[in-house]
Amino acid sequence: MEASGDEVSSPGDMNLVVVGAGGRMGQTLIRTIHAIDGARLAGAIERPGSPHIGHDAGEVAGVGLLGVTISDDPLPAFAAAEGVLDFTSPAATVEFAMLSAQARIVHVIGTTGCSAADEEKIHAAARHAIIVKSGNMSLGVNLLAVLVEKAAKALGPDDFDIEILEMHHKHKVDAPSGTALLLGEAAAEGRGIDLAAQSVRVRDGHTGGRENGTIGFASLRGGSVVGDHSVILAGTGERITLSHHADDRTIFARGAVKAALWARGRKPGLYSMLDVLNLND
Repeated sequence: MEASGDEVSSPGDMNLVVVGAGGRMGQTLIRTIHAIDGARLAGAIERPGSPHIGHDAGEVAGVGLLGVTISDDPLPAFAAAEGVLDFTSPAATVEFAMLSAQARIVHVIGTTGCSAADEEKIHAAARHAIIVKSGNMSLGVNLLAVLVEKAAKALGPDDFDIEILEMHHKHKVDAPSGTALLLGEAAAEGRGIDLAAQSVRVRDGHTGGRENGTIGFASLRGGSVVGDHSVILAGTGERITLSHHADDRTIFARGAVKAALWARGRKPGLYSMLDVLNLND
């Protein structure tokens, strides 16, 4: 799949494949790659039966001809690429992780809703692939996670309760969102607790008083909301709210491309956006 005459590629450009290329996020990724120096669209993949198969990826994304035809066969695209950008579904992401491991390339994963079994398979793939995985790829959210961890550590469970509120568009299929869970993990890390054992996902009926030290989640769905997240630390007579509001999916796409460029040439392993942004310390 060669670029058209209008598309000039520098020798140092990183060749990237977008999977789920016809979806809203896939199209955003294509537009973002087209706009960022150092990255080049080298392949575009869709599920079998997609109406986008056979069409030019640039035309589908609204940036004009790029000379990259959308295909349902990832094997040749992965073999010719240096990295894959993936915001698809858990089952598809696990498959793409295995293929990335075989090709020994970068796999940037923004997919949410993965099960424990899915995570184990992704960890296994990271023995050979360079995987960057995050519940949210934006700089702002990952900085927020660092702040949440510090706040949760400083404000103990005897004085402050933690509640995480998130809202997304009506088509989102998983709840709590990957970003809400990322923030919950940050809070749990700050408190030194296990999130799975200390989280409250649903409240309905006569629930009794709030259990001290737990982290609560509330999920709202409706309209076209890209993503709103708030972490509320509620004490006696005072509340602290740390929030992030996403207005455009481009912030996630830019973060994903940044992650791929950062991961290029690194050793196989499982990394996060905190590694990419040097926020781990």
